[in-house]
Amino acid sequence: MGIVVDPGVPPEDARLIRESGKILARMRRGWIPDPPRPADPARSKGTVATVIAVAVVLVALGIMSRGIGLLLLAFIGAPVLLVTFLRNDLADEDEDEETLLEREIYEQLRWYEGRYVVADDLDESSRRLLARAQQAIATVNGSAVNAEGLLDDVRNAVMLPAQEWEIARLLAKLSALRTRHRETVTGAAAPEVAAVAEPLARALDSSEEAVVARVEALERYAANVTEAERAFRAHQQIEELRGRLPQYEELVAETGADRLAVPEIARLAQDADRLEQALRRSLSSAHEAFRHLEPGERPDGPRQ
Repeated sequence: MGIVVDPGVPPEDARLIRESGKILARMRRGWIPDPPRPADPARSKGTVATVIAVAVVLVALGIMSRGIGLLLLAFIGAPVLLVTFLRNDLADEDEDEETLLEREIYEQLRWYEGRYVVADDLDESSRRLLARAQQAIATVNGSAVNAEGLLDDVRNAVMLPAQEWEIARLLAKLSALRTRHRETVTGAAAPEVAAVAEPLARALDSSEEAVVARVEALERYAANVTEAERAFRAHQQIEELRGRLPQYEELVAETGADRLAVPEIARLAQDADRLEQALRRSLSSAHEAFRHLEPGERPDGPRQ
């Protein structure tokens, strides 16, 4: 179950939400955890009775023989009382540990309701769009140019999760409204209903197109990053080869093949320079594509 969490949620809470897919699925089916269980009066009475009984025996023995009473208190009474209390505490802890954990997760999920989106709750079209956005983001985050800091990795770390959340949030609203719209107008033949439903359906389509524009902007950014990645890897390989040029030149000179090979080797340096320029252009294009994802910049697409 894929879950997208608002980047504003604290990291530990966000991690808990992402790892709680099974409990979320149960909640979707109407599950509610059991309420806190009150203390067991019978167990408490049993503990008190045990304490009183031990105390009475020790007092009686103390009256008969003060020394024996003190020894029994130290070696028998104290351990009995300690075991009695620990047994009750551990029984309560073992019995309620899983329930307490589930209740804590349930309360967290309820507290952050509206600040996470479950992919399974989206309709099919929205799930496809979200998957496209996530794939584009994964391409950028997994690239070597991002890892090497050739992109603005700090802004990527902030902007990309924000874009993913905004897309997921809008798709969740779109899916819910589109589903209710279809349920309402299904089978309706009255002209009055059609007259009202048709412009509303167009509004839903227009909203989806606006989200598609956001996703496509992410994909353009990812495509530019992919091109920069190709140029970066080729640049690394060329630089590695250029670093071994003296060895090639030495071998060529020793074998007497310099008249044929030297021009080819010389072109290697030129290729490296051209590739470095291509890398710079690719990175510039990636930065330009990223600019369209920043706040205040809107990708080309339908306006609402």
